[in-house]
Order: sequence, then C-alpha cells, then structure tokens
Amino acid sequence: MRRFHVLLAAVLLLASPVNTPAYDYPVANPYIATIAGTPTAYKADLKLAIPEEHKELRIAEGRNVPPIFWFQNRMKYSVTLQDRKAPLIFVIAAAGSSYNSPTTNSLQRAFYKAGFHVVCLSSPTHPNFMVTASTTGVPGYVPDDARDLYRAMTKVWQDLDGEAQVTEFYLTGYSLGAADAAFVARLDEEVKGFNFKKVLMINPPVNLHDSILLLDRMLLDNIPGGIAGLNPFVDQIMTKFAGLYRGMEALDFNNDVLYQVFEEEKPDDREMAALIGLSFRLVSANMMLTADIINNQGYLVPKNRILTPTDPTTEYLKVALRLSFDQFFDEFFFPFFKARMPGLTKEALIAEVSLKSLEPYLRSTDKIGVMVNADDMILAPEDLEYLVVVFGNRAKIYPRGGHLGNIDYKENVEDMLAFFGVGREEQ
Repeated sequence: MRRFHVLLAAVLLLASPVNTPAYDYPVANPYIATIAGTPTAYKADLKLAIPEEHKELRIAEGRNVPPIFWFQNRMKYSVTLQDRKAPLIFVIAAAGSSYNSPTTNSLQRAFYKAGFHVVCLSSPTHPNFMVTASTTGVPGYVPDDARDLYRAMTKVWQDLDGEAQVTEFYLTGYSLGAADAAFVARLDEEVKGFNFKKVLMINPPVNLHDSILLLDRMLLDNIPGGIAGLNPFVDQIMTKFAGLYRGMEALDFNNDVLYQVFEEEKPDDREMAALIGLSFRLVSANMMLTADIINNQGYLVPKNRILTPTDPTTEYLKVALRLSFDQFFDEFFFPFFKARMPGLTKEALIAEVSLKSLEPYLRSTDKIGVMVNADDMILAPEDLEYLVVVFGNRAKIYPRGGHLGNIDYKENVEDMLAFFGVGREEQ
C-alpha cells in the first residue's frame, strides 16, 4: 500500500503541478477513450493543407517476395517537406498500423504545422514493412526491428538528400512505435547516422511481452466461454456497433460517431475491453499469417504451399484469430529466434524486447522523453512507477486518456511540440 501511495504522489506531481491548470481531457473512461479518441471540439487544430507525398523504396534487395504479396515489393512511406530549411522528424506507427493511419496523419500534420519536415513510417509489424524491409520477416524482436527501421530511415534520407534542407533530426513513435523509437535512438548513438537531437515516446509498452498478454487477456477474459465464444461475440459486436469498423486500423478507429454509438448502446466495460482485445487480435493474426508465409514455416499455411494472389486466406486467418500470443510465442516466435541464437532462453528473449534492457541508456540520456496515461491498459501499475523513476522530469504522466485516446488532444499536442522546442506561442 505504501508503494501505491508513493506512486500516486509521483503521478500527481508530474501530471498536475501546482502552477498548471487542471487537465481537461473530457473522456474519463479509459476504454471509451481508447476506442473513440478525442472529441472533435477538444482536438488540436490541425486542419491545414499539407504537401504530402506517398513514396516507395526498395529496401530488402534480392528478396524473393511470395506471389501472394506481389503488390508489396517496395516499402511505402510518406514525406511532407517544408519549402525552407527545417528539422526533420521521423514518425513510427503503432503495431499493425501503416504510415498513413489516422493517428500517424494527425502527428504528421501537427509537426508539419510546427515547422518540421515529416517522414512517416509503418510499424515493422505492418505487412508492407514485413515483406519489404524486415530482415527476418518476423517482427517483434525489437533490436532487429530497430535495425530494420534504421536501415529504412537511412535509405529514405538518402533518397531525400538534396530535395530537403534539413538542419537536424528528431524521432517519435506511438505505442509499439514508441518502444521502437527508443531502440532506434540507442542504435543511432553507435552508428551516428542522424544524431537525433530529441526522441519522444508516446504511450509505449514497458515490457512488450507483458503488454501483449494484457491485451490478449482483455479479449479472453471478457467474452463468454473464452476463445470458444469468439464467433458469437463478433456477431454480437458487429450487430451492436454496425458501421463501427469502417476505416479501422489497429487502435486508430477514432470518430465522433462512436460517442453517439456509446450514448445509444451503452456498452459496459467488459464489452469495450473485449473490443480492444479483438482489435489487437486482428492485428496479431495478420502479422502471424504474414510471417508464416514469408518464412514458409508451415505454422498456419502448409509448408511449401505457394499461395497466389487469387488464393483465399480467410481460413488461415480464422485459425490465427484463435491463437493466443502465448501460443504463438511458444510455438513460432521463440523457436524461430532460438534457431538463430543458440542458447537463447525465453526469459532472455522477453527481457531483450523490454525497455528495461535499455535502462542505463534511458536513465543517462537527456534527449529521450515519454508521455503516458495513468489509466493506459497496456501498462501494469509497476510499469508506470518504472517510467516515473527512470525518466524523472522527462516523463509526462496524464491522469486519463486510455491507450492513445488523447494523442490529438490540444494540450497533448502542445506538450509534444514543446518537448521538441516549439513554444506554445509559435503554434
């Protein structure tokens, strides 16, 4: 109990200093915040025309792309350039999200409006990145993902050199992309290709393995009958929230219409927790299937079965949807990396993908900051305490917002820009 009081005092101190106004993000329920995001009236004003270009680059030279992924032969990303000298910021998307997801686009607009060149990259767990830019085709081992991202970023910069006048480099990412950003920053300290001036992590997992298990349990613990009740639950959700899934990607399904749905349907917390867990399970299933096809492991698709663009994958995805992350970790993920790193243990693998593996660096550098919410369901209570202890005054803890729900709230956007040296009067 004493530990809880210490943590609570630290959170309150960081989240609401005496001389700062109260935090007015309007959504108190973390599940609603996670699903529906920020109501339009409370969002930062990011309505502006931007010179966005969608571009493609060949990253993994010589890769034999499986026929079913014939359209994924180049890594896709976006570039938004100022017409003058400016800093350049790379934005790394969340698990399963692409370079042009709604959340990534919000950050792109915020940073462009603040005077940055902006490059947006898909998550290493997105199928396009997995096929075109991942060394192994099996994302989730974050040190590898960081190297793949760094190689992609380097090629993007080489492609832009001469087109953009860049004064210095910055980096940010959200959710899994935030953890990726920390590992990329540590790698850059060795390679010194960018010499990032500042790096901001937005709603990162501390222990990736544990956060994924928390998301998995949100589904399994909140549907009647566990995974056996998945089909009836999906049918129920699709009926109750008709129209909800239009444009959904990962946890980026933010739309004002959701508030009206919540008002009319009044879902309980268990239903919303299961919906969030289902969203993650969809991302996870897609990643599992893509990794299996790329590596011909015979885990979901029979070994040496060559899928063509006309072959249906629905049945394979149905199987993947019923696989917990624990199963995938034990049956595919760990054996895959153990074959490449003899002597590797499960405990060591879990530790190596945690932010705690970077603790000496995260404690010593003043260039990395973190923004998190006290009610983020991908964090255990001890994770929040850990971030407060490790980052000190480089941690910004908000009292509510769920997971990414407040990322485009006006105060949050002001805070992230202020971290990068953009004063509120300049916004």
